[in-house]
Amino acid sequence: MDKIDRKILTLLQKDATMPVAEIGRKVGLSTTPCWRRIQKMEEDGVIKRRVAVLDPAKVNAGVTVFVSVKTNEHSEGWLRKFATVVEDFSEVVEFYRMSGDVDYLLRIVVPDIGAYDSFYKKLIAKIALTDVSSSFAMEQIKYTTALPLDYALVTDDDK
Repeated sequence: MDKIDRKILTLLQKDATMPVAEIGRKVGLSTTPCWRRIQKMEEDGVIKRRVAVLDPAKVNAGVTVFVSVKTNEHSEGWLRKFATVVEDFSEVVEFYRMSGDVDYLLRIVVPDIGAYDSFYKKLIAKIALTDVSSSFAMEQIKYTTALPLDYALVTDDDK
């Protein structure tokens, strides 16, 4: 990865629908070399996929709930089962195994508290959890899907 790749990624993180010709112009490349770089980053898994970022309120998913889960089960089999159960819930948009006091953290999006309660009841019907704590986001202060690129490993000639 070099400075040009980082510039391309910065542009794509802002707008993945930007035409390759425009990206190339902005980074100082013609269309074909720019397209080749994008293709290579896709093949290498740097670019995992291109998606549309939706407005949660406009799709009736405006309530964000952070769910902390503690469990007494720490086997590989239980984790696989839990991951499979969580995967089936479209309301779960992020799912992490954590260090520290909390074992797992989920970010849930739903229309309202009633919908979260229904989600919770379906979740605990499918898997035993020791301790579940839910926190409702009152206001979203910052949200981005863009990753910082200052830490990306670069080729020697880019330093």
